[in-house]
Amino acid sequence: MTKTAPTPVTDLRFFTMPAMASGEGARIAHRLTPPKDRNAPTIVFLPGYMSDMGGSKATMLYHAAREARIGALLLDYSGCGQSSGDFADGTLSRWRDEVLTLIDARVSGPIVLVGSSMGGWLMLMVARALVESGQGDRLMGMVGIAAAPDFTQWGYTSAQKADLVAGRIVLEPNPYGPDPTPTHPRFWADGEKNRLLEDEIALDMPTMLIHGQKDSDVPWEISLRLSATLRSGAVQLCLVKDGDHRLSKEADLALIRRSVFALAGIG
Repeated sequence: MTKTAPTPVTDLRFFTMPAMASGEGARIAHRLTPPKDRNAPTIVFLPGYMSDMGGSKATMLYHAAREARIGALLLDYSGCGQSSGDFADGTLSRWRDEVLTLIDARVSGPIVLVGSSMGGWLMLMVARALVESGQGDRLMGMVGIAAAPDFTQWGYTSAQKADLVAGRIVLEPNPYGPDPTPTHPRFWADGEKNRLLEDEIALDMPTMLIHGQKDSDVPWEISLRLSATLRSGAVQLCLVKDGDHRLSKEADLALIRRSVFALAGIG
């Protein structure tokens, strides 16, 4: 079978964060394909750390949703991709608030949250905020792709944590580009305040966790721990034996599509 490159996603929009919101004035780049009707679901894709909405998983889901006539919302967090702002100012709490504000402004019906890597941590935070605001019935489900909750706790050495506590930026080799990956003290401190895996996560919606067992960035055992910590009894864990962190091979993308569409009620 010949693999066909997806059509570029070109319908770029910007949303300005309102007054009194976290990151007031930031222009959040996003793309939205609306659902066929108000009751059809919208997939909300949350990218990983220093990532953006132009990745293969986000693009695949966007086009698949458009073909199925359901909704899809992609976005770049402030300081990332084509959104305004300084990456050094980014935190999980700020990015969660941006996602929630954009959902409130752009999505009116049911939602399937999809989080990749750090986006999987953010997915849990967004879901919890929606539940706490009385909108839990909008959540049809969640799909975590190499989800990385609490990585400020397990993803750094003691020496690196000491540097971050002291206010020093930590730089690490970046396997996906020439420049090192920075962790800023503000992000790390906020992440430590938002750790989730030490107590029950009071979320009850159906959840699929997909993780590659050759993931060199996020150990697959994190998804196993997350599946045990979620209160929901409808959690499935899918381990991909030859899967890496990106899970972007054709078979991986097909698995992600099936999982997301199953939770969206699309056959």
